[in-house]
Amino acid sequence: MKLLSALFLLKATGASAFSITSFAPAGINQCTTIKTTSTSSTCLFAKKKAGKKKTASKSGGGFGASSTTTATKKSSKKSGKSKGNLLSTLNDESSTSKQSKKSKGGTTYVKSEQDALLAQLAASASQSPIGAAVASSPLHGTPEADPFWELIPSLIQSKFPNLRNEQLGRVAGFAKHTLDENLPLEDSIVNDKWRPHEDMHAYMPGLGETKAFHDPSQLELCKKLSENIDTIEQEYEALLEDMEGNGKKDRFQSVTSMNYDAGWKTLVLFYNGHRIKDFPYHLCPVTTKIMESVPLAGRIAGFNRQQSQSGIPLHSDGNNMWLTTQMGIKVPEGEKAYIHVGPETRQYSTVRWKKGECLLYDTTYEHETFNESEDEERVVLHVDFFNTIAMTKVEIDIMRYIYKIREDFMRAEGVAKVGAQIL
Repeated sequence: MKLLSALFLLKATGASAFSITSFAPAGINQCTTIKTTSTSSTCLFAKKKAGKKKTASKSGGGFGASSTTTATKKSSKKSGKSKGNLLSTLNDESSTSKQSKKSKGGTTYVKSEQDALLAQLAASASQSPIGAAVASSPLHGTPEADPFWELIPSLIQSKFPNLRNEQLGRVAGFAKHTLDENLPLEDSIVNDKWRPHEDMHAYMPGLGETKAFHDPSQLELCKKLSENIDTIEQEYEALLEDMEGNGKKDRFQSVTSMNYDAGWKTLVLFYNGHRIKDFPYHLCPVTTKIMESVPLAGRIAGFNRQQSQSGIPLHSDGNNMWLTTQMGIKVPEGEKAYIHVGPETRQYSTVRWKKGECLLYDTTYEHETFNESEDEERVVLHVDFFNTIAMTKVEIDIMRYIYKIREDFMRAEGVAKVGAQIL
């Protein structure tokens, strides 16, 4: 894993070409474990169980998938001044020194220099709140430690070099809870019967009080969606038409078996917060632009269809950093489709929830849906996004980076993730 970690650090921070042979210890491989929840496509963090002490897990909190590490050697030719060269920047090399190290196949560094510079960065990063959080893990410094999290403090310091320690406190808390499942949750979660704390798998402490439903008018996202309902509906119809005919791809799918069984399928526009390759975004430019105006979270965003006489059973999603909004696109008449969140119930209907109105809710509360209509489906635009009400922009930027890097890390390990059919 030393090979993968070092190569990944250089790749993630934008370093130029380098020799992989100088890193390669013989016979290295590493396995991690993937976990999924009922509605999220990829569960990135460990479930937390209250009242029962757990043995620390090698998988680093369910933030991966079973795999065998493989390294693919690539060569690239570069000319001119290199950009984002981490090794040169850390070593403060002069222009003359950089030029003397250039070769036709790229830049080759000596193993001792690589090790020293990586150690230098790791030592500096270990002094940050996130570094201290990782160091507090029960498995830190042992062969069972999750290599991803061992690397995260260095990656974050490289990506966000000018942050103050006080800006990192809650992210550090998230890291501590991810790496130690025995840490207690806040009383506001444990004592709330509508928020099953045993399902919590991704937890940031200190976000304050929340509630099942939030006022959608406080978010610009919801205002933009409602103002553009007619255009969004037209774009949805255009996407449906694009799937018609022989040889056309049916883009509706379900990320989990529960959704299949529950009659819920999604036309996915974004997965893990990013666009999907070869998706016809030119058919839905307004919808896409509005959705990209918020920090999309590491789940799905798209159009959800709920068949008549079907529903999603009661569950919670276990990530307190995300909120969900849904806007009615096609809703059955007569208050026959509803969502129940915590102690409250809201209707997907032309009476109590008109087409074009948004619901904004917290999925750490248990929730369920049902479409009682005999012959009408229910369609909503579903958007999961980071909680811009409670989290700072810095915290959201760091968390989006962690999710992105984790996905890259898993790909580097050759992981076949849940939801890979989308990508």
